[in-house]
Amino acid sequence: MNYKQEFIQFLAQCGVLKFGTFTLKSGRVAPYFLNAGEYKTGAQIKRLGEFYAACIRENGIEAETLFGPAYKGIPLALSAAVALYEKYGQDVNFCFDRKEAKDHGEGGMFVGKQLTDGEKVVIVEDVMTSGKALKEVLPKLRGAADVKITGMVITVDRMEKALGSEHSAVQQAYAEEGVKVYSIVTIEDIIQALEEGVIEGKEHVPAIREYLAQYGAKY
Repeated sequence: MNYKQEFIQFLAQCGVLKFGTFTLKSGRVAPYFLNAGEYKTGAQIKRLGEFYAACIRENGIEAETLFGPAYKGIPLALSAAVALYEKYGQDVNFCFDRKEAKDHGEGGMFVGKQLTDGEKVVIVEDVMTSGKALKEVLPKLRGAADVKITGMVITVDRMEKALGSEHSAVQQAYAEEGVKVYSIVTIEDIIQALEEGVIEGKEHVPAIREYLAQYGAKY
């Protein structure tokens, strides 16, 4: 199996990828759900970081620093940085933001690498639903230094229209912010894995395809 198939198996084994009937925050009723809150062990976060690292390497994303938006992005950036070094010998910096700037000690908005002009930064996040999180962190990053955002890496591209748009949040991120978003897998990869028996649940494929026919963005 390739790393994408292994990742889909990993999602299912961790209980992150679920099939059934789920009402999303958007109000849409979806036949599948991804709950990143199911990651809870050291072994899981270590493995997750390896998948992020594989995606970064496969896509040739230039990275000097991995940035993990607080809070969910923090362990992701850390584990991906460790994996890049352990598996590929690529030593990168990492940093994450505080929700509020610290006014004592070393102060500042960021923990870890302090950003400098021209630095190539990759944002590491779990999912992208509306693009709101990206819009919140970009001013922080660009306010700290004249950095180059070389990409954003997420786990799964749902490939569905953002609310009030014909485009997905991934497509909008590039069109509106100039940030290219890479996903470890897409919903189409998951459908293929179901059809090929990589994971159980082939019976859910028709419902997923029907959902995408209604809400899917054109790629």
